[in-house]
Amino acid sequence: MKISLIVPCYNEQEALPIFYRETKKVMESMDCDYEMIFVNDGSKDGTLELLKEFAKEDTHVTYIGFSRNFGKEAAMYAGFCNVTGDYAAVMDADMQDPPSLLPQMLDILENQGYDSVATRRATRKGEPVIRSWFARMFYRLINKISDADIVDGARDFRLMKRSMVDAIVEMGEYNRFSKGIFGWIGFKTYWLPYENVNRVAGETKWSFWKLFRYAIDGVINFSQAPLSVASWFGMFMTFVSFIAVVFIIIRKLIFGDPVDGWASTVCIITLIGGIQLFCMGIMGQYIAKTYLEVKKRPHYIVSDTNREDMEKVK
Repeated sequence: MKISLIVPCYNEQEALPIFYRETKKVMESMDCDYEMIFVNDGSKDGTLELLKEFAKEDTHVTYIGFSRNFGKEAAMYAGFCNVTGDYAAVMDADMQDPPSLLPQMLDILENQGYDSVATRRATRKGEPVIRSWFARMFYRLINKISDADIVDGARDFRLMKRSMVDAIVEMGEYNRFSKGIFGWIGFKTYWLPYENVNRVAGETKWSFWKLFRYAIDGVINFSQAPLSVASWFGMFMTFVSFIAVVFIIIRKLIFGDPVDGWASTVCIITLIGGIQLFCMGIMGQYIAKTYLEVKKRPHYIVSDTNREDMEKVK
């Protein structure tokens, strides 16, 4: 039996030595073979040099270096495409995904009939209040308007069987939202709660704006509800316009046609114009996603690796 650990890295020079040391200790305590696949996502610090040192000293280490920053989703996909184990896990290098949970996760997979063990934060202690509120609202929204089953507080950290990994790789879409993909493909998943852990070193790469854009991508990738909203807006405004026309005709026949109401007319025109632009923006987002898909550009480009059999472009 072999476990593959996929570790996306972007400017994690400070946290990597701690993660590598602690994870290696845990894996050596487990009765199985393992590999650690570190994906350097175009880091600008000494991350790649550290990974090369790990690989020289440890045959269990594989590093994949991207030619530039392609994003965490591409890094995770690269890991999924290159695992060789019977089980695979995705982990962050900042120690917010505790390696100490791996033995328990493996035990659940082997003895309780699950295909995947996914982690979720039981609390959001230590996280800004506003960010926590928006995160909870996002999970409620995405579960109501899409087929993706995403638990509140869900992390990317999960251990899964190879059959589930193969299903993820088959979903080769360019616009990726892994939390949604994990839920959409199904499989029997056990949710393992744990207390929130702060990163051991370095700074988070996820600003509020990046998280907001990531949430928008998730909604667009797994739901057509925004398009339905745009359609309903159009139908509603058409109905309101029809009522307004009837009202104006009746008013003309009864009271004549005094010249007044220019301010309200301007407000109505502005409102309708804003709704039209809003709906066009929604459609534009879907068209942009379609445009990226049909171009068939690679998810990532590998510039450096210690695996000779690896595809450089995928």
